[in-house]
Amino acid sequence: MRKWFRLVVMLMLALPAAAASAQAPVRSAEAAKTTWYFYTVQWGYQDEFLDLFARNHYPLLKALEQAGKYSRVRTYVPTYHGDGRADWTFAVELVEPANAPTVDEEALVKKLYPDQAKYVREEKRRFEILVAHWDVPLNVVDLSKR
Repeated sequence: MRKWFRLVVMLMLALPAAAASAQAPVRSAEAAKTTWYFYTVQWGYQDEFLDLFARNHYPLLKALEQAGKYSRVRTYVPTYHGDGRADWTFAVELVEPANAPTVDEEALVKKLYPDQAKYVREEKRRFEILVAHWDVPLNVVDLSKR
């Protein structure tokens, strides 16, 4: 259900932007796909967010990495709060190789988190303490070929 909701929201946000833009998207110079996921956590809740992420989402990302879905999973926090455009408080970098296998994420979640009620409750809380969350799919631009 949550996947469908995300898809609908992403489509609603993408369609007006796509219609307004006459420029074609830049094709990536690499076959691997890198996406940065940014989170802005409510002031005072960073430690709780990190605990929930480390307990409920990070093990899933690492299991997906082990299964070959991602070739790299890294997490970041800015050095300072408010250092210029650092309006995010936590970021995740996911690199998906060109030949990434399809992984049954739902089955993996059930295997990693047998207490599904606790998992759902804690994931809900993780999103409750967010101010914002956005994904940035990146395209590598090889400027040496220009």
